[in-house]
Amino acid sequence: MAETIRHDKTARQLRLLSDALDSGRLGPVRRLVNTLSPAEIGNLLESLPPAKRSVVWGLVDPEDDGEVLVHVGEDVRESLIADMDQDELVAAVEDLDIDDLADLVEDLPDTVIDEILKSMDRDNRERLEQVLSYDEDTAGRLMNPDVVTVRADTTVDVVLRYLRLRGELPEHTDHLYVVSRRHQYLGRIALQSLLTCDASTPINQLVDDEQPAIGVEESADEVARMFSDHDWISAPVVDDNNVLLGRITIDDVVDIIRYQAEHQALGAAGLDEEEDLFSPVPRAARRRAIWLGINLATAFLASWVIGRFEGTLQQIVALAVLMPIVASMGGVAGTQTLTLMVRGLALGQVARGNLRALLGKEVLVGLLNGVVWAVVVGVIAGLWFRDHALGLVIGAAMTINLVAAALAGVLVPLTLKRMNVDPALAGGVVLTTVTDVVGFLSFLGLATLILLR
Repeated sequence: MAETIRHDKTARQLRLLSDALDSGRLGPVRRLVNTLSPAEIGNLLESLPPAKRSVVWGLVDPEDDGEVLVHVGEDVRESLIADMDQDELVAAVEDLDIDDLADLVEDLPDTVIDEILKSMDRDNRERLEQVLSYDEDTAGRLMNPDVVTVRADTTVDVVLRYLRLRGELPEHTDHLYVVSRRHQYLGRIALQSLLTCDASTPINQLVDDEQPAIGVEESADEVARMFSDHDWISAPVVDDNNVLLGRITIDDVVDIIRYQAEHQALGAAGLDEEEDLFSPVPRAARRRAIWLGINLATAFLASWVIGRFEGTLQQIVALAVLMPIVASMGGVAGTQTLTLMVRGLALGQVARGNLRALLGKEVLVGLLNGVVWAVVVGVIAGLWFRDHALGLVIGAAMTINLVAAALAGVLVPLTLKRMNVDPALAGGVVLTTVTDVVGFLSFLGLATLILLR
């Protein structure tokens, strides 16, 4: 329900913007744009064709430029950055949090990066270099080094005076982190505990040491899973020696979850979640051509299998009419299993310990559905062509293909993951090949054995 409301709101804003732009009235456009959050502005910019996008981008409050750049895909970000001069870029990104700045650095011109580094103090420059030293999609790259730490051998009064002297806290600060003299993570203290306890209470009596810290090399997917499992708002990040390096906050995790959802949805079609909705035709065609070529190669394999039974098809024309049914049913059943597997792998729910049970369950589901729909299709085909043997053949082929689809739906993503190939991206192509080849081979092979005896 909330997602539907959000989409309706975006569509309404897009319609108002487009009408105002078409009329040439930029005043209403400016007022509308500057009532939105940076994330909403980013979403609208991604929804506009290049000409209108450029006009709206020029009307965005310069103070929001950096945050907007963080909230758009790489292709759109590249086009927006191209419309900005060096001074505008430096002003837009120099006040961003370290973790957000790290996301943008690789897309910025070298001259802009140099200017940003020069404008930063030594501590922030070292923090940025530290974050950039970690691989993408790891906790180290996601973390913000700006954390508030306290020592266990102080009191609540001392900490409160320190916070007042500090003046402000980083966004999404719900806990302070307790560290040792060597800056090793010992635990956390909720802000509400500091505000409700007696001022003389020792900090070591308030420490919550049950929250595990996140390893700096932990994957982004695992970070998202941990936040989901524990309902964290923030979490500390440590190195191999348990030294506190920074923290990850819920806003970054929401971005990860959204990225995962888009990646699974678009990856199944061989598309990149960072692709601009209005990307140039040559670029879009080139990207999609790769997967179209791979699909064409697999289609030729299925055609080759059909060609091996050319004589059978010439004698029994009904087989050509019914062939798509077998392949289609296998493809749908396999896609259902594949989708569950890709999701399970992303959430860490599939492992060696439960693989045999999962495989057995999916095979039984495929077998049961195969038998049920084999009876239905077999009866329809037998009555349609007045040939009960033909109905038996298509029923048996469908059962075989649905069982094969279940096996492929489990084993294909596991195999691709072991080969370090993204199952969400390549799984659909491989699965379609398996179900087409097995479907055609079983149907035409059984027809040759039974109907042409």
